[in-house]
Amino acid sequence: MVRDPMNLQSILAFPATIGARLTRLWLGCALVVAVGLGHGAPVQAAPLQVVASLPSLAALAAEVGGDVVEVRAMASPRQDPHFVDARPDLILQLARADLLLVNGLGLESGWVPALLAQARNPKILAGGRGHFEAARFVSLLQVTAGPVDRTQGDIHRGGNPHFLSDPRAGAKVALALAETLASLHPAQAAAVRARATALAGRLEALAAQESARFAKLPAARRALVAYHESLPYLLTWLGIRQIATLEPRPGIPPHPQHVASVLGLMRQQAARVIAQEEYYPRSTSQTVARMAGARLAVLHGGARFAEGERYEAHVRGLAKVLYDAFAQ
Repeated sequence: MVRDPMNLQSILAFPATIGARLTRLWLGCALVVAVGLGHGAPVQAAPLQVVASLPSLAALAAEVGGDVVEVRAMASPRQDPHFVDARPDLILQLARADLLLVNGLGLESGWVPALLAQARNPKILAGGRGHFEAARFVSLLQVTAGPVDRTQGDIHRGGNPHFLSDPRAGAKVALALAETLASLHPAQAAAVRARATALAGRLEALAAQESARFAKLPAARRALVAYHESLPYLLTWLGIRQIATLEPRPGIPPHPQHVASVLGLMRQQAARVIAQEEYYPRSTSQTVARMAGARLAVLHGGARFAEGERYEAHVRGLAKVLYDAFAQ
């Protein structure tokens, strides 16, 4: 009889042997995972996906949230927050967001609603747990009681929306934001609240320090012209008088007759500073400053969040630019 060199019996038993080995390997891996979980190695919850309309809001959220959040800002500080391009990548960010932070008071009404409609994410719509409107938590200036129409310019009836230039408002927003984050991530509530409290304390101290520094400047020198009606919170904080704006009405470009009246007022009241955010055109401001013998103070439009700048550093920088302009 011829012997089978391939050992037919071993070949037939081979699949069953491999199956048994794979089963033992799978059970062993499962046991390792179970032991690891039982010895204090819990699975970490994924960070909350936070999208902020403005870079200063994003900076506040990143500091208050810490490793609980991943934050993106839709607008750049170099963009006018009234007008931001509705890019497709912003729609994708909103579609994936757990929390949306907006300034409110109609500041983003020209672009955020259109993006939200396309994102189809109901949890971040107004009224939802994932929607945070910062204006609800601050003391507002320039609230309009009477009727408003477009002939008056870009008027925000509920109040001036540019409050994030005042660190006292930023402190209130930080504390309110901590409560929202705590409700969405209860396991980290204590840490989130502690970070917000610490930040609010530093912002209040900064506000008091800079206010006292500006108060030492002669009152007659603390007067300026703004380009747009966007500085009332900043100027109220620092004790500065705004005597006029280069825009005849909010959002209406300067025209020669109005500019001539502003120039005359500057000369009459010895105002030597013009201030504006970086995203507004500078040609008129530069011309008036030259004719009035004044200085043009160009302010950052928000925290340089994409470059790692914190909100506290941003508002300190605003105060520095103005102080340097007045002190010259």
